[in-house]
Parts: sequence; structure tokens; C-alpha cells
Amino acid sequence: MPIPNSSDALARLAATIETRKPRHGGDPQSSYVARLLHKGPDAFLKKIGEEATEVVMAAKDVDHGGDKAKLVGEVADLWFHSLIALAHYELSPADVIAELVRREGTSGIQEKAMRKVLAREAGEGGVV
Repeated sequence: MPIPNSSDALARLAATIETRKPRHGGDPQSSYVARLLHKGPDAFLKKIGEEATEVVMAAKDVDHGGDKAKLVGEVADLWFHSLIALAHYELSPADVIAELVRREGTSGIQEKAMRKVLAREAGEGGVV
């Protein structure tokens, strides 16, 4: 079975989430996504935190012989709820993919060091 294009799959899911927004007629009574969006950031951010914890627990289980499919399922849940957050903030999977592409080939250690330098410069720049 061919692997689906992940960008396309994420874009399709993001488009579906977009239709669940209240301004597009999303009904909190009939749609889980619409319900989370209707409740506001606290609701979907709490779910992201819960799902992130479940990813960690599933990964730890895999370390001890647990089912890898459980980890995949938990990561899918985390991505799904993260897509809801992106939609709420008028962002898309393409924005995240563009950022990953921007970082491609960059050492994580160097990138983190550069963020610290920029933060330090920003903090010093405001003092006269």
C-alpha cells in the first residue's frame, strides 16, 4: 500500500476542521471539533496537554515491549488537537511545514544557541 502524501492528508484534515468553526456553522451539539472551538483555547489546549502526556506514556511502554501502534495512535491524537489549535489561531499545517523546511539542515544545537543569542539581544536592546 502506498504511503499517502502527509501534506495532503494534513491539509484535508485542516480544511475539515475549518468547516467546524462557529463562523462556518460548526455545531457544538453535533461536532467534537466545533465543541472544542466553541469552548475556546482552554478546552483544546488542555486536550493537547493530555495527549502529549499520553504520547510520552505510550513511548515509555514501547521501551518495555509495548505496542508501537498505541504510540502512533497517541501521536495522531496529539497532531489532531494541535491542528485544532492552529485553526483557532488562523494557522495551517503548511505554516508548520514551512517552519520545518526552514530548519532543515540546521543543527538543533546551533538553532537553540541562536535563539538564546537573539533573546539576549532583544532583552539588552530595550535598555538605554
